[in-house]
Amino acid sequence: MPISLTLILCAIGGYLLGSIPFGLVLTRMCGLGDIRKIGSGNIGATNVLRTGRKDLALLTVILDASKAGIAAFLAEKLVNTSDISILGIFTQTNILAGLIAGTCGVLGHNFPIWLKFKGGKGVASTFGFILATVPQIAILALITWLTVAIISRYSSLAAITASVLTPLYAFFLTEPIYCIFYTAIAALVLYRHHANISRLLKGEESKISLKKK
Repeated sequence: MPISLTLILCAIGGYLLGSIPFGLVLTRMCGLGDIRKIGSGNIGATNVLRTGRKDLALLTVILDASKAGIAAFLAEKLVNTSDISILGIFTQTNILAGLIAGTCGVLGHNFPIWLKFKGGKGVASTFGFILATVPQIAILALITWLTVAIISRYSSLAAITASVLTPLYAFFLTEPIYCIFYTAIAALVLYRHHANISRLLKGEESKISLKKK
């Protein structure tokens, strides 16, 4: 099979896997209604937490993170290894396939075809993608998120900070090809948090709360 077709199939497979809206599915299965009608209207774990169900929020995080991570892992393992150049950077086809599949998994979470392309913000999916490709960078990103979240109690600020610093971590710790894809994902996270950034600047952003709204 031509490598171009292989990479296209990895992209499609990653997108479809990432499009599964676990937060919406879990809350509906548990009789909590449509998660999009409470809090921020998001289908991610932070909004699931606003129902008061910490167990469902944790499960949502795990499943959302698994989507892009599994896509990246499978693509990297199943695609044959050979040298390839992208943007003048030499890498291996299986690494490129994993990065494409994982990135498309994050895109699927953000813009799921099943929900008219209105999905989550991709924070958990991004973490799973990075964990599957470069675990040490994922750990640094998690430490960054936890530190900012604990200090500020703003989930959005923690996600934004971790996303911005992740390409920087990649620049110093791994190959340039990873930095390119992580930068693209960081830009997507910033775009998806544009409303949060506006509220943060105005002092109107909601803080993390474990109490049911």
